[in-house]
Order: sequence, then C-alpha cells, then structure tokens
Amino acid sequence: MGRDGRSPQMWPPPDGGYALPVTSLAARGARLTPAVLLSLALVYVVWGSTYFGIKVAIGSLPPLGMLGVRFLVAGALLYAFLRWRGAPGPTARQWRASAIVGLLLLGGGTGLVTLAERDASSSVAAMMIAVSPLFAALFARLWGERTGGREWLGIVVGLAGIALLNVGELHATPLAAFLLLLAPLCWTFGSQWSRHLPLPAGLMGSAAEMLTGGGLLLLLSLLLREHWSAPTAASLWAVAYLTVFGSLVAYSAYMYLVAHTRPALATSYAYVNPVVAVLLGVGLGGESLSRLGWAALGVILAGVVLVAWPRSAPGSADA
Repeated sequence: MGRDGRSPQMWPPPDGGYALPVTSLAARGARLTPAVLLSLALVYVVWGSTYFGIKVAIGSLPPLGMLGVRFLVAGALLYAFLRWRGAPGPTARQWRASAIVGLLLLGGGTGLVTLAERDASSSVAAMMIAVSPLFAALFARLWGERTGGREWLGIVVGLAGIALLNVGELHATPLAAFLLLLAPLCWTFGSQWSRHLPLPAGLMGSAAEMLTGGGLLLLLSLLLREHWSAPTAASLWAVAYLTVFGSLVAYSAYMYLVAHTRPALATSYAYVNPVVAVLLGVGLGGESLSRLGWAALGVILAGVVLVAWPRSAPGSADA
C-alpha cells in the first residue's frame, strides 16, 4: 500500500480528493526498493507456477466455477482478517469500483486463460500472456504516462524471445489462442484503470476485488450450467495452492507493483512466467523443450533486464 496507508490504485482520484504528486510517483517508479523486489519475486515465481496449477485444477473441476470458488474464498479470508484488524469496510462507491476491476482482471484476465487451458498447455498459455507489457505500455499512454526508450527495447526483445520460444512449441486451438490474446487486453486495461478508480485502501482493495470478481465468475458458471463432479485430490490441492499463493499472496503483490512501479515493470512477470511454466511442465508434466526453446528463454530474460533496469535521470534518452 502507499506510504500513507491509502489505496495504491487511487492515483489520481476522480473526485479531486487526495492524489499522489506526479513527481512522487515517477520517483518511486524509478527505484527498485526491497518491497518492489520482493513483490516482483513473488509475482514472477508464484504466477509462473499457477498456469500448471490451473491445468491440474480443471482436470476435474469446471473452469469458471473453480475460479469463482478460489477468489471468493481468498477474498473472504483476506476481508475477514482486515476487518478483524480494524480496517474500514468499502463504501458502496468502492464496491462498484472493485467490481469493475475484479471483472476485468479476474473475469476477463484469469477467466479467459483458464478457459483457454482446456485446449492449450500451461506453458503455451504463459507464453501467449507475454504480450502484457506491450498492452500495458499502450494503455498507460491513455492516462498520459510515458514509456521510456529502453523499456520499449525490452518489450521488443521480450516479444522476440516469446516468438522464438513458440517456434515449434505452440500447440493450441484457434479459439484457445484467441482467448489467450484477449486475456492480457482485459488484464492490462483493468490494471491501468484501477490506478484511477476509488478503490478501498491498501489490501482491502484486493479483498474487495476478489470477492466481487469471484462472485461474478461463480454467477457466470451457474448461468452457463457448468458441470460439477467429485473433484480429485490433485485438483483440490491445486485449488488450495491457487487460493493461498496465487490469490492472497501474488495478487496482492501485483497490485502493489501496479501502484508503485512503471507499467512495463509491473507487467514484466509476463516474460518470466513462461520460464517458470516451461520448467514446471518439463519437470512435472512430462513436457519437452528443444534447444531453440532453451535459447529463447535467455532472450526473454534479457528483455526483463531491459524493462526492469532503473530509469536514468529525467531528461535522459531512456527516461
């Protein structure tokens, strides 16, 4: 959360209230503080593993219903803990803003990825989501934020690595590929918009987004009449992991990055996630990767370094 305890997404507020100075946000976005580095590590590793976890979970559970339960449980636990600690509950206006963000990020972003994984491998899903930093940079410009030259270079290098990785590795139906392209559009647009919406303060914003997003996903599952059957033990363990680590831990870390770092850096997880997903697929899922694929991972990591490298002083070529 912000240094003053307010919602990190409240910048600038639409009602003309408290706002972080632009210079303050730019200065913080240029520093790799311990909190930012820890949040990056959590998002890189945990979200990279969730692609494999989702694949296991939907082995015996309906995709949208599984996500709805996952986020409702995670949101309820976080909400109850915060209220127990004395945090104020969201106002009606904040609940509406949370529902918008929850629908875009959890419904459009995670929901579409989960649906796509019925016809695509977990590693392919992570590879396709690597376009997120490019979309984030484009959407950030709608609100007047600038993407530096080195960030654009890092985005291009990262996408080149993804293209190289997909040579001979991409196996997905056209519908799955379309869903995997639409998912980062919803996710990154929702992420950038969240910085300008009146969301609840601190982690209460994450709790409200998971509660509203999970409720919408579960409602959609019921409307589509998804089939429920007795889940396997593997699916239950996967849902538990996704709920605790993928939702409570990593989602909160990501929302911290959205508010405290540049868009390209906040979404740089999309380049590292394929690395983690591929390693898990090879190590646990029995998948294989060619020499060209391993070389592509090095290119992807080079793109991450370019995006994550701190900006130079204002007025320089890559500022």
